[in-house]
Amino acid sequence: MNPAELKYTAEHEWVQVVGESLRLGITSYAQEALGDIVFVTLPAIGTEVTAGQSFGEVESTKSVSDVYAPLTGTITARNEALDTHPELVNSDPYGEGWMVELSPSAGMDSALADPALLDVGAYEALTAS
Repeated sequence: MNPAELKYTAEHEWVQVVGESLRLGITSYAQEALGDIVFVTLPAIGTEVTAGQSFGEVESTKSVSDVYAPLTGTITARNEALDTHPELVNSDPYGEGWMVELSPSAGMDSALADPALLDVGAYEALTAS
């Protein structure tokens, strides 16, 4: 079940408002497709990312997959727990398995209005096909 309050991308990332930042992670659908996650690579705080650009990697027992920035901005936090416990992405993708926080360049309202971000209904329709 995908949380209704989040926004989603066609690349299977989720976006959540946390204070003045946006928290990002991969969806349950994505982590299930990847299988057991054994390593996560995340950018340093202060890294500038561009919408559509890879900002990290998730390595599973099956493959290595890029994680893409849904919006342009600056990384303001990274989930240090994933350095030693990458399996959190599998066990709690919408909670303890979050990846980074981003301060959007366009401002919060413009970022959340981005047409590339899907609501839960549109995302579930995408993954059902």
